[in-house]
Amino acid sequence: MAAGGGGGGAGEQRPYELVVFGASGFTGQFVVEEVARAASGGELRGALRWAVAGRSRTKLQEVLEQAAERLGKAALGPEVGVLLCDVGDPGSLAAMARQTRLVLNCVGPYRFFGEPVVKACVENGASCIDISGEPQFLEGMYLKYNEKAAEKGVYVIGSCGFDSIPADMGVLYTRDKLKGTLTSVESFLTVKSGPEGACIHDGTWKSAVYGLADQDNLKKLRKKIGYAPVPVVGAKLKRRGLAFYSQEFKQYAIPFMGSDVSVVKRSQRYLHTQLQETPVQYGAYVNIGGLGSVVKLMIAGILFLLLVKFSFGRKLLTKYPEFFSAGRFTKKGPTQKQMDETSFTMTFFGEGYSEGQNPQNGKPNVKICTQVKGPEPGYVATPIAMVQAALALLEDATCLPKQGGVYSPGAAFSKTKLIDRLNSRGVEFSVISQPEV
Repeated sequence: MAAGGGGGGAGEQRPYELVVFGASGFTGQFVVEEVARAASGGELRGALRWAVAGRSRTKLQEVLEQAAERLGKAALGPEVGVLLCDVGDPGSLAAMARQTRLVLNCVGPYRFFGEPVVKACVENGASCIDISGEPQFLEGMYLKYNEKAAEKGVYVIGSCGFDSIPADMGVLYTRDKLKGTLTSVESFLTVKSGPEGACIHDGTWKSAVYGLADQDNLKKLRKKIGYAPVPVVGAKLKRRGLAFYSQEFKQYAIPFMGSDVSVVKRSQRYLHTQLQETPVQYGAYVNIGGLGSVVKLMIAGILFLLLVKFSFGRKLLTKYPEFFSAGRFTKKGPTQKQMDETSFTMTFFGEGYSEGQNPQNGKPNVKICTQVKGPEPGYVATPIAMVQAALALLEDATCLPKQGGVYSPGAAFSKTKLIDRLNSRGVEFSVISQPEV
């Protein structure tokens, strides 16, 4: 096992096991609280040595005090380090990476700020995980750093938040629970919010604006990588329309715009080519409600797609996120009350072939329905997913892929206890129905 499963030479002891970089940012503060909870919760094999990193010592101290307060403690204790570090200063990033086995990178949009962190980690023997939903960044890092990360025995794992961990691990969970061979899955996301609605910090909005503006370059990047096509096993999964009525949920649904489909595809490609597992086809959708919601969303979507094509339009979109997203994205992010009243359910409908039946012949003859449920997705479920992924990387090291590299969550964690870890923290995986064969 290279480098004890997380960077640093085998005999080398680094001062910290993990560092939260961008700890005083909007998402970072919630990740800090979640790390503090894990460190004090007794779920780890030993004491966790960790640190926070960012540009301002004062802000970092404030985040640590706030986390202590929320956990009902006087303070988090002197064992938590504070590192000063700036994404624009490669020397400071290298110094951070040399002091830890793993960096939790919370500084986005990753297309602008992600690569210097990955580079510093790979060159200095630290693993790195992020919560990016930006396929271009994720796949660009694979192209540039996969071989070097393998040489160094470190793991670079993107998309370790909501929604890609529930989606990617949900597909694997569904596959493992089906008695037979799973060949296709569709997931439907439902987000429930209270009277005050739900909203998301505008960092995510910015990522979407720049991601959509750059679709053509993503195609070029994929050509450069030269992915082997993933074979279709079983009946081909049909793509659904831009908006359709879902009988199961009695409401309209649209294709999910996040990075889930590309993340799941990368995992399935890896599991097929490296571990000879049957690849699963995947489609991702989100439930949006009645016909009124469809009309509103279509108008907003057309406006968004028109504006995103021009730099002037992108400036407008990023300057006034609240106006253009009908209040869904704000510069302040959600209130505590909004977060407390929001939850998500991701439902997976899988089809496949019963044991002993050849998936290359005939129609699928078994179905399964599973679910991943959890708290507010952006700032409660995401930190839980990121921190549990970090603990799986540090503690289930022998179950990670044999070689370091740039991985999607499903590829990295398919053999670890990540799903059990998530279940114990309130992101719950369950089987809803499985017909007897």
